[in-house]
This record gives sequence, C-alpha cells and structure tokens, in this order.
Amino acid sequence: MLRTTKNENDQKSSIDNNGDQATGTNLNNSEKYCIKKNGTSEIKSESRVLVLYTGGTIGMIRNESGVLVPKANSFVNTLRQFSQMHDRDYAKKMYGEMANESPLILPVKTTDNRRIIYEVLEYSPLCDSSDMTMDDWILIANDIKKYYNNFNGFVILHGTDTLSYTASALSFMLQDLDKIVILTGSQVPIFDTRNDGVDNFLTSLVIAANYNIPEVCVFFGTNLMRGNRTSKVSATSFDAFHSPNFPSLATVGINIEVDYCLSKYPQSPRNLSVHSKLNRNVCFLRLFPGITADLVKGFLQSPIEGVVLQTYGSGNIPSNREDIFAEFREATRRGIIIVNITQCTTGRVSNTYKAGALLKEAGVISGFDMTPEAALTKLAYVLSNTDWDIKKKRRMIQSNLRGELTSSQLPFMFESDLVSAVARSLKLSLRTEFQELTSILFPSMLNAAVVKCDIDKLKSLKEYGANISQTNADGRTALHIACCQGNLNIVQELLKMGANVNMKDRFRRTPLIEAIENDHHETINILLEHGAKLDKDNIGNKICDVIGSGNLRRLQSFLIADPNASQTMDTSGRTPLHLAALHNNVTIIKLLLNHGANPKSTDMIGHTPFDLAKLVGAVDAMECLTLQDINK
Repeated sequence: MLRTTKNENDQKSSIDNNGDQATGTNLNNSEKYCIKKNGTSEIKSESRVLVLYTGGTIGMIRNESGVLVPKANSFVNTLRQFSQMHDRDYAKKMYGEMANESPLILPVKTTDNRRIIYEVLEYSPLCDSSDMTMDDWILIANDIKKYYNNFNGFVILHGTDTLSYTASALSFMLQDLDKIVILTGSQVPIFDTRNDGVDNFLTSLVIAANYNIPEVCVFFGTNLMRGNRTSKVSATSFDAFHSPNFPSLATVGINIEVDYCLSKYPQSPRNLSVHSKLNRNVCFLRLFPGITADLVKGFLQSPIEGVVLQTYGSGNIPSNREDIFAEFREATRRGIIIVNITQCTTGRVSNTYKAGALLKEAGVISGFDMTPEAALTKLAYVLSNTDWDIKKKRRMIQSNLRGELTSSQLPFMFESDLVSAVARSLKLSLRTEFQELTSILFPSMLNAAVVKCDIDKLKSLKEYGANISQTNADGRTALHIACCQGNLNIVQELLKMGANVNMKDRFRRTPLIEAIENDHHETINILLEHGAKLDKDNIGNKICDVIGSGNLRRLQSFLIADPNASQTMDTSGRTPLHLAALHNNVTIIKLLLNHGANPKSTDMIGHTPFDLAKLVGAVDAMECLTLQDINK
C-alpha cells in the first residue's frame, strides 16, 4: 500500500505538511519572477503542477539482469539531468546553492506565456499498478485534496495495467473538481534511450499547467481523454489507451487542440471534496457460451452488493435460459444491483432484442456505453452512499454523473424532430452529416431560448442532446449571449448546466468580457464565483480607453472583475491613473487609488501621473495626487 499520508515519516517529498516547499519558496500562483537576458527583463507568470509519482514502468530502471525494477528516491534526481525536463541554469539563478533541492522547472521558449514549475511527490513504496487497491485510490484522492490550493493542476504517474480503473475511480471521488488531473505513464521507462515516457510526461505537464479542463483525464500517445471513458487496449503499443465511445478532449501534434465543448464544468461554485468511501463488494460477471446457473448464483451471493454483467453484443444473453433469469430476479429482489454492459470494445447495450428486454424485466439495469472500468468503480461509489435508498442508487447508476456514459435519446421533441426533418429535406444520410447539421441548428435554438429567457426550453434542449457550450459561426455560446443581456437567472441556469465560463469566441471575447462591457455587475460576480478569469490581453488599452471617455461605471465593471486592473498598462506604458490625471477626472483618480494604483509609476518617457496632470494644467488632479503623497 502507498503510505504518503498514513505515515508522514515515510513520505519522500520536498513538500512539507502545509503544502509549501521545504526550501520555503512561496507557492502563491500569482507569484512573478524576473530573469535578466542580454540586459532585458523576461517577466513570466508561473504555473505550478504537483506530480504524484505512484510507480509504474515510466520511472523504472533496468537491473544487472536487464529486468525492469522500481528504484526509490532516484526519479527526481535523474529528471534533473534531463534538459527537456529541468532548466538547471534557471534553477541556479533562482535558488543558488539550493538548486539541487529546488522544484523542477521546465525550460521555456520566448513564445511561452508562463514558466512551469513542478514538484514531485514520490510515494513510498512505489507501487506496481497491478497491486493497486481501493485504499490507494483513496490515498491519491486525499493527497490531491491536501495540496489542492497550492497548484494549478495535477499529474499522476501510474502503471498502465490499472490506470483506467484509477482514473475512473478518481473521477467519482473528486467532487466539484475545478482543476485538471491527468494520469499518464509509459510502455517503456523514461530513462531508456527510445521511450514514450518523456512525451507523455512532458505533454501532461504542459496541459496541466496551461489548460482549463476541470476533469480527471488520461493522456497517452497524442490524446487527452476523459479518464472514465478510457480502457487499455494494447500491452505493447505506444498508443495503449483508447476512448472507445467518446471523442478525445484534446489532440496533440504541432499544436495542442482542445475541444472545450466536450469538457464537463462544475455546476456550482463549491470547494473540492473527496468521497473517501468505496464499496468493495462489487465484481464482474462475464457471460460465455454454456455458463451454468450455479456459477451465476455463486457470483450473486453475500457479501456481493453490485455486479457488472458483461453480455454479448448490444446487451444479450441466451433468451432460453430461464434458470439464469431467475437468479437475476432473485438477486435484484435482495437488493443487489446488476449493471449490464457490452463485452464489445465499442458500442452500447439496448433493449433492441428479446434477450435485452428480458434482462430489464429481471431487474438488470442498463450501463449504456460505460467501459468496464467506469461501471465497476461507479458501482463502488454509488453503493458507498449509504444515505441513498436502493431506488436512488439504481437511478444514479443510470445517470450521467461525470460524463461516463451516454444515456438513451429521449422520445419526441419538436426541436429534435425539426433537425431530422431538415436532414431529410437535404437528403443527409451519413451520421457525420447529421452531426454537422445538429452543430449548426442547436446553437441557434439555444441562443433563441436565451433571448426569450426560456429556462424550460434550455433544459429540454440539453436533455435532447444539445451541448450547452456549442458555438455558433462566430464561436459564441449561449452564455456569451446571456451575459451580454445580463439576465441573471439565465446565466445561473447555464452555469448549473455546466457551461464553459471561459470560452472565447472568434474575437477572443469571453462571457466575462460581455458582462463587463455591458456593465452587468451581478453577472460579473456570478461568473467569478464559477471560475471566470479576465483575459489580460490588451486589457490595459481597454481600461485606459474607458477612462479617456470618462466611463466610471465601465471602470467599476473592470475593477469588479479584477481588483488589480488599476495596475495595468497600455502600449505606451501608461496606467489608468495616468489617463485619469491627464483628463483631470478626480472621481476616477480616487477610485483607482483606493484600488491600489501606484501614483509613482512612470510611462515609457518617464512621466508620472502627476507629471501629466502638470503638463496639461489639470489642477484638480494635481491637488488630489499631492494630497495622496501627504497622507502617505
């Protein structure tokens, strides 16, 4: 068993119990650093990632016999020698003699927006993934919770054999997750000359540090996948994991292409919590020709409380096996939950055939298109909620809790029927053509519902397959429209449905910018509570333009969105306070000073706000700034 939290003395990490590094470095995410290169300053923000190294092939070394074995306390030291994984020159500039004990730091290019700092929490003992248990899943989840506020994202290095089980379990255990957690590993150790470990690890770090995808994910090869949608499909290929029934969240090539519409976002602004109880009385029952009723009966005995039934094709078993159906009925009567999934790699179960309908009559419930890993871990999670009665547990198994399943399409609805009618009139028959049509029509329907403030229509559209973050031709979502209108009820409902709060349209405008530029202050606050971030691109010029026009309410909107907006600069190095002084606007000067504006800041030609006021004879501004100096 892994022992990082059960025995602090065994924990091998440069992070202390408060989440700070032993060197005393501040872990505040907004911390800045500055390095001198050829007489100029390179100022970049930091993004911090915690790596939980649980074991697995990725960190193994070959012993004298050529056999792969884990070696404790060697992984980090070896990474320090890899120029791709650690910038030793920068570490020496930052930490001096303590550089060998500093966090690991990825090298940066001039085009990078931020420096990636990462800590490695090595588990002791290192664990082969085939030895993983539910206790280890709980330990990993609790470690993420423990250090959650100190890092932007998390990477879990894990053996490949049970990686999908851990990813699925964590997706249910980490409740109200609003940061990315990526599990990755490798088929060949990272320290071998030819390996897949470096790319998997490095790309996972880059994605975890830079992308707002608040899910438990798996990265392998060139794909970032939803963790509870993955299965290991190859023992030898570098493309070892697939997401058979759901598209990749991101694909990696020359660029990292993220499909933000696919991500699930928290429905309410809550703090992360860990569901640290799992029911261990769950198992798989895989049908095979000639299986006996006695064997089935044996699987359904105490202490078993949940069974994942793996059936043929679209959910079938022999329809003439009344003895087996009788066992299922009896088990269901005793409160055992039996979940039906297909033995096939892709596809879903349904009641299309007689056998499938008979299973439903026997009390077996549909697992739709869940992977075996997701179905088992979901059973363990649902059954552990002892405050739920059996009806709710059965309902929750069939509900889409973390994006782990695609439920059946609901029956008739006008909008859905309209899509089909348009498809027929255009003589569209291919599934891809129909999906493309849907991606065109549904955004228009969603936006129309927003304009009409029709919450019921929004809910119906979502139930019938509309992605609440689908974009129109300009890349705008329903949330963009709602924030522009300022209808607080619609905004709150869209956020509850999981709308992406930071989606940018083709003009790089976010819902937050829409709320700011329409002065909807309540909407701005709601967006901030749900994780909205003010994009800093060109923000100094925008605020200075606002001050130049004397728009006090718009300035207040920017300051609500970011209290530090008073310290931004336009392209000439002027702060908002410079512009307020230049235009002799005392009301705005006082507001900016109350928000921490620096009256001593200088623009590109060395002028302070007072200097500009003096140049144009702005007497009131000069007096206000002088009083500020006296009061200090």
